[in-house]
Amino acid sequence: MGFGHWEILLIIFVVLLLFGGKKFPELAKGLGKGLREFKKSVKEPEEDERSKVESGDRKKDQ
Repeated sequence: MGFGHWEILLIIFVVLLLFGGKKFPELAKGLGKGLREFKKSVKEPEEDERSKVESGDRKKDQ
């Protein structure tokens, strides 16, 4: 169960009414940056765990 086309259009319309046409691109840009940072922070712990495992394997070999 997700949002349909009419629900998305209604949300966009309400946002445009609240913030105006000039603020909408700024809001979208900020949202995009936030999503990028979130995805980056989700991937970083996985990379940290991999590097710890790899460094642990190297210590065992020595």
